[in-house]
Amino acid sequence: MPSRAQRLFIWVWGIVASLWLAGCGQIITLSPTPTPPPTPTVDIVVATLQPTSTPAPYTPEPTPTSTVTPTPVVHLIQAGETLLSVAVRYDVSVSALQEANGILDPRLLQLGQELIIPRQEELGAAQATTLTPTPTPLSISIENVNFNETTIGGLSVLGEVWNNTGQPLEQVRVGVTLIDDNGQDVARAEGPVALDLVDADERAPFAVLFGEQPGKFARYQLYALRAVPAYVGSYYRDLEVTELDFLSEGYASITVTGRVRNIGPEEAVQVGVVLTAYDALGRVVATRKVEPDHNVVPRGGESSFVAALAPAGGPVTRVVAAAQGRRISAASP
Repeated sequence: MPSRAQRLFIWVWGIVASLWLAGCGQIITLSPTPTPPPTPTVDIVVATLQPTSTPAPYTPEPTPTSTVTPTPVVHLIQAGETLLSVAVRYDVSVSALQEANGILDPRLLQLGQELIIPRQEELGAAQATTLTPTPTPLSISIENVNFNETTIGGLSVLGEVWNNTGQPLEQVRVGVTLIDDNGQDVARAEGPVALDLVDADERAPFAVLFGEQPGKFARYQLYALRAVPAYVGSYYRDLEVTELDFLSEGYASITVTGRVRNIGPEEAVQVGVVLTAYDALGRVVATRKVEPDHNVVPRGGESSFVAALAPAGGPVTRVVAAAQGRRISAASP
């Protein structure tokens, strides 16, 4: 009788054989492993960033630099000074002084009053802003000119200006240029007219001196260098010259006499008389500014004067005198 182990082996073998026989003649089809659906492709959108602007290099703020203001020129009014005399001293116009100091009436200057003198660069900047870059020539006429050699070997040029501008002028200066045959300048000189105020349609004499003999010249030019509108309120013009006479002492000199009368309503101070002598051709042969015996003439008063003139040229045939003064309110506080 087979053992237990043998019986177990036979039983297992029998099962295997049965299974083998049962599968004979059949095709076993294996189900294909299902293919997983494809993973959907995800479109990756790459965002393009706008370029960042490169900042400009840092510029530090400018360090403030202190501007040095030039010390202004200040003039202290002394007794007897006027706005005109200060303007002449500093070579500026009366109107520039008025504007710089806010002066409405130049006659009301006070003793010890401080005046700011405009600087030349300020005046130059103001002129540079004008629409006309070149100044308009003055229409003053220069007439009755006379050239003469002086006793010291120089050359004098006498004449007079005629104010035909239609308005009173002051600070009038005349220039003279001597020119040779080739058109080259030989020498130049200038000088003021004798009258401080040249009224409209008035004549004022001048004398320009060349200190040394300038040499030979073929022709000359005479021109007005400067003239500014006058503030007539500071002048006292109610003066007249009476009893004017002259006595010739040959060709060398003449003696002029006369009187100055105050026909106005106020007292006149700083009174002066300008004398002009003419020859037979109407040329100016002598000029001089003199003071009368009293340069303060009260209302209704008068003062006499005597002056000697040395004519440069022919005999004197005519003498003209013009008197000017200042209002006391303009001449002193």
